[in-house]
Amino acid sequence: MTEPLLVDHTDAVVTLTLNRPTAMNALDVALKEALRDTLAALESDRSCRAVVLAGAGGSFSAGQDLREHVQVLESPGANPLDTVRTHYNPIAARLANLPKPVVAAVRGMAAGAGASLAFLADFRVGGPKTRFLMAFAGVGLAADTGASWTLPRLVGHAKAVELLMLAEPVSADEASRLGLLTRLVDDDEQVLPTAQELAARLAAGPTVAYGAIKRQLSIADAGTLADALAAEAQAQSICGATADHRAATMAFVNKQKPVFEGR
Repeated sequence: MTEPLLVDHTDAVVTLTLNRPTAMNALDVALKEALRDTLAALESDRSCRAVVLAGAGGSFSAGQDLREHVQVLESPGANPLDTVRTHYNPIAARLANLPKPVVAAVRGMAAGAGASLAFLADFRVGGPKTRFLMAFAGVGLAADTGASWTLPRLVGHAKAVELLMLAEPVSADEASRLGLLTRLVDDDEQVLPTAQELAARLAAGPTVAYGAIKRQLSIADAGTLADALAAEAQAQSICGATADHRAATMAFVNKQKPVFEGR
């Protein structure tokens, strides 16, 4: 049986590949459970210092597997949207709160929950054929997998309303202009290598500091200046006690290049 999620551990970078290419990597229960549980394991895996999220074949992910969803809709007594609480919410929370950088390699279409997954990454790399489609309203649903939280932060409230309600595809060039893509490469074949190169660079950096930066920004987005200042003080206390901070400071003073060990 083909594994729904491929996990590759190269040096300190873990690449997670949604592996249902014949279904445009649509998210069925097996894939959602594998992604949810793998992200939970990576959270405390100190050998992993950066994560790449990719899709097999020519698409990133078409979102929820609607064929499977129809079966649930037709099952007596079933709650067809229970998957939001059981799968999508935990996946979104773990991706957003992972204490290490996440890079999405968005090749081809990212629709619905697939787009939502990409928006939860810290960096998104795309190519000429990259497309985003907030497809929820097209099937009579509102946003999930964190899109109502990420989209306004990435593109602003008004544009988020437009993308979610009109459900029109966003081209690679437009996505780059809006800030939905961090990097846009000229060749779709270079999307994954570019994402992995960026992840390798991040994996060689101060992992504890990166995790602290992610927490700071999350708190600042939702809180007051006082909340942000308190979060900064706490983060500096944690980072200041790391071996990376001490070694990097000594390297700077001695005009040497710092070597970060992620601790």
